[in-house]
Amino acid sequence: MQLGHELKQLRDRAGFTLAEAVDGLTFSPSKLHRVENGLTGLKTAAELRILLDRYGVDDEEDVEFLLDVHRESSNRGWWSVYRNVMPSGMALYVGLETGTRSSRAWQPNVVFGLLQTERYAREMFLSAKPVHEYTTEFVERNTQIRMERKKALHRRGDPLELWVVQDEAALRRVLGGPDVMREQYEEIERLAQLDNVTVQILPMATATYRSASNFSLLDFGVPLPTIVQIDAAQGTEINDKDTAVWSFTRRFDALRAGALAPSETPAFLQRLAREV
Repeated sequence: MQLGHELKQLRDRAGFTLAEAVDGLTFSPSKLHRVENGLTGLKTAAELRILLDRYGVDDEEDVEFLLDVHRESSNRGWWSVYRNVMPSGMALYVGLETGTRSSRAWQPNVVFGLLQTERYAREMFLSAKPVHEYTTEFVERNTQIRMERKKALHRRGDPLELWVVQDEAALRRVLGGPDVMREQYEEIERLAQLDNVTVQILPMATATYRSASNFSLLDFGVPLPTIVQIDAAQGTEINDKDTAVWSFTRRFDALRAGALAPSETPAFLQRLAREV
């Protein structure tokens, strides 16, 4: 994303359209568009050098900086070993989540992924195993992915800033039995005590706005764009268009306004634990 942002600025400064920028090169305007939006990378440093030459970038420090960014972007992330068991679009989302500074999320269906315990995550995948014909390997490796993703909340120096609005209905849907759910409530309460984690619960009895689909807004800090992730029937959808980000930001603000205050979360979870 950083490399793509830099390349788009350089292209705009040089006055090239996408088609003009790739004229005579081995890749298409659509590929350059995906590169500029951080959705794919340049295969080789040679391709980057050609673009920089075309854009008139001849300062050696600038060239070396961008080559360094390219080298970093080519490194395989921790999630690459799990690609064969990831649903469509999931690898891209996990990569983005790993690099994000803050995330705002709404989850009406299950406990939000980064808040899940290992037992809850496993039971969630097991419940779908006979329907989707998952293998035992799929269940175990996807459970491992969930636990690896949670480490972002404890990153040394720059932990992920997470704000979740969680629907009460999702918290009441039992997976694995009462013991699993009580442990899950305790985990949410524990994580909500972290300075970088905020959890709000939207009670079922509250007459307010609810988004039918769950989503996350991923913020990377200036100058990179905010991205919205939406779960869809065929996999994860990623959108960085201003109109989509604006629309889902409005939705999150409405959900946050309708939910209980963060200070009420522990008592609510303790009540659920008694009732389950």
